[in-house]
Amino acid sequence: MKATVSYEGKYPIRAHNERGNETLFEPSPDHGGSGTVATPMEVFLQSAAACSMIDVISILEKKRKHITDLKIFVESERANEHPKVFTKVKFRYELTSPDAELADLEHAVGLSMEKYCSVSATLKRSGCNVQYESLVKRPVPEQA
Repeated sequence: MKATVSYEGKYPIRAHNERGNETLFEPSPDHGGSGTVATPMEVFLQSAAACSMIDVISILEKKRKHITDLKIFVESERANEHPKVFTKVKFRYELTSPDAELADLEHAVGLSMEKYCSVSATLKRSGCNVQYESLVKRPVPEQA
């Protein structure tokens, strides 16, 4: 895996992977950013959720469960001193499905967070307290 990151005299910073996909970064507004582009730490947090979501979708689909909607809400705490690493991250998975049970989602989330998701493993190995919880909702029938 390779990437190129460039700063061309003004924000945003542009990052490109080997396939040419672009990701934009800026510092927070209190450090000169516009507030319209994510910070590197925000992207890292989003990446952890996206990595796990990909796992969960794959596991649920292999169980032949239907996914109407899946959201992960992430809350984090960071160290007060530099480097301001994540000290606590909590993921709340909310699945809307006509046929998946809470046990199905909890199993998929557990496998992702304990075995498959490389980004959450990176958080854990850094000493971060990683927590997660799951909720399943049923789709609301459409009104005729």
